[in-house]
Amino acid sequence: MTQKPIAYLCSEYPAISHTFIYREIESLRKAGMTVHAASIHRPEKLDLMTSAEQEEAANTLMVLSQSVTDIAGAHLHCLAKNPGGYFRMAADAFRLLFRGPKNPVKAAAYFAEAGILLRWAHKHGITHIHEHFGNPTALVAMLMKRYGDITFSISVHGPDIFYTVDSAMLPDKVREAAFVRCISHYCRSQIMRISEVERWDRFHIVRCGIDPDLYTPRPEPGNAVPELLCVGRLTPAKGQHILIEACAMLDKAGVPFHLTFVGDGPDRESLKNYAQSIGIAGKVLFTGALGQDKVREHYDRADIFVLASFAEGVPVVLMEAMAKEIPVISTRITGIPELIEHEEDGLLAVPGDPEDLARQIRKLLDNPALRTQFGKAGRQKVSDMYNQHKNNDLLVEHFQNEMNGN
Repeated sequence: MTQKPIAYLCSEYPAISHTFIYREIESLRKAGMTVHAASIHRPEKLDLMTSAEQEEAANTLMVLSQSVTDIAGAHLHCLAKNPGGYFRMAADAFRLLFRGPKNPVKAAAYFAEAGILLRWAHKHGITHIHEHFGNPTALVAMLMKRYGDITFSISVHGPDIFYTVDSAMLPDKVREAAFVRCISHYCRSQIMRISEVERWDRFHIVRCGIDPDLYTPRPEPGNAVPELLCVGRLTPAKGQHILIEACAMLDKAGVPFHLTFVGDGPDRESLKNYAQSIGIAGKVLFTGALGQDKVREHYDRADIFVLASFAEGVPVVLMEAMAKEIPVISTRITGIPELIEHEEDGLLAVPGDPEDLARQIRKLLDNPALRTQFGKAGRQKVSDMYNQHKNNDLLVEHFQNEMNGN
């Protein structure tokens, strides 16, 4: 096991909507790796997070919280340590005026952030940076690489990044990365689409995952009225308006249910108004954003978990629900069919079709034995293929290979 430390770089860490990154880092540390964390932005809603996540935030470098004096000192350090590398990095930042973001403010910000992170990396002996999502923080990692003595890798989830391939400079990020961790076959295929064949052997499928020992089977909820649960940010990509419309169809047919949305986001008021306008507001609860402990309480009360998404990678909340032996329903998009095999360990609906979604929900509501069957099969699927500790062993191997020059 290499003892060289690595760093995880995120736009926001820890983040209430991306707790899987925190769990991934903790899993890597338990496997014997030294992992430092840096976040460009200070986390929001830290008060809702667990005490362990709050402690992690206290030990994380918050890049944009640095003072002007700190930024200047970091850049003077970088200039003195490697003048050639510093000017190469500055030249690459200048090119961002004409490529990718094409924005002088962003180009200057990425350059400033790279200097802060480089001094921090030198202090901790870090020579490899891993970035999640392939988003703008990966441009900062690219600048750090240009400076010298730093390599980087990225985890790509999709699908949003695949809609902005050119402006996000995704081909450049993939080309410069030591390796690319893809969370699904779908994701890898999209990276292959924009890359030279000769580079495909550096694109590795390492699925996200959860800890089955943390997400244990929930007791039979015994609800008098069946409880439908949807966990996730309230955004257009999640298709939550379609779920409300499907539930209105169930209500019209006299099918009893209660629907809970756990999460917050820009669509919250629109969703509330929609539920009101079609007459089911009294059967829909919006909890807002909750910490993981509270989210698990809602899992324990759920009869069925529903995610009507239009665009996703492979949602971790589906893995969590499946590990809890909650029967799940989602849509036939991107990497979701790799997690849910229709009528084997869950159900898949046509995206954007409320009638089909209502049909799939009713299929489970009408058949308790099928709910039990899918619940057990779902947990087995997660245990076999989406166990974070098993999957992170693969990630450790890729980090070791990179650090050892293989």
